[in-house]
Amino acid sequence: MVSPIGYFKEVVRELKKVSWSSRKQTVNKTMLVIAVSTLLAVYLGGLDLLFQKLTEVLIK
Repeated sequence: MVSPIGYFKEVVRELKKVSWSSRKQTVNKTMLVIAVSTLLAVYLGGLDLLFQKLTEVLIK
């Protein structure tokens, strides 16, 4: 079993090997995720409203 200090030394060593995205790439990808999430929410909200109205018509 590795000691906690040894574990954190390994974590730091591995994090130094990671290829981090640039700030611009991170901002662009974040904006893309927000845009896609918003579009999907609007689409699903529209479907929900449509099915709700359809159900009301069928029940009445």
